[in-house]
Amino acid sequence: MRWRIVLGSGGIIKALRENAIHLSMSTITVALSEALTEAHYAVGQHFVAAPVFGRPEAAAAAKLFIVAAGEPEPLDRCEPLFDDLGQKTFVVDQFPPKANLVKLSGNFLVASVIECLGEAVALIRKAGVDPTQFLGILTCSLFAAPVYETYGELILEDRFRPAGFTMPLGLKDMRGVLAAAEAKNVPMPVASLLLDHFITGIARGKADLDWSALARLTAENAGL
Repeated sequence: MRWRIVLGSGGIIKALRENAIHLSMSTITVALSEALTEAHYAVGQHFVAAPVFGRPEAAAAAKLFIVAAGEPEPLDRCEPLFDDLGQKTFVVDQFPPKANLVKLSGNFLVASVIECLGEAVALIRKAGVDPTQFLGILTCSLFAAPVYETYGELILEDRFRPAGFTMPLGLKDMRGVLAAAEAKNVPMPVASLLLDHFITGIARGKADLDWSALARLTAENAGL
């Protein structure tokens, strides 16, 4: 769909004025980003990839983390926008697809944390240990990080609505990171596991839930 919107008949690329910038802040595949980069270069236009890390509440508070890649001049022109939207911008390269690879790889790590937290909390609950105390121990010691705090709370409270990032979006990103890994001959068995778990969750009617509902799936499998 994105390919047709940009490159199809009457697409965006044909409507860009001279020296315009196509700024893509979506989480798209590396292959699509490569195609968009090449297409814009071929017609003398600028393409900048700048996907973001942060849930909707971070976006509303202008606290996103922006991962940007593109040629220096268009990146400089985008900087004021980045400053308005986020708390920090990381420029990773002049080649836009590298920003998309960083974003997909980051989302893979977030999904891995959700999966592992869900498994650990299921074990803790089934053994009769206070899960709130368990999360407190984690986040006050070796796991003092926003990703554990944010998703730990969602999992403990079983709070998967409204979804900040749905299960199908998680599935999309696992497909994206696995495609990038296959292109570079990098095995990612954990990403394959997560792909299967997202499919299972969607098949069980959880498509409208936050992707942290992977933990509910684990709890169900544990008989909780």
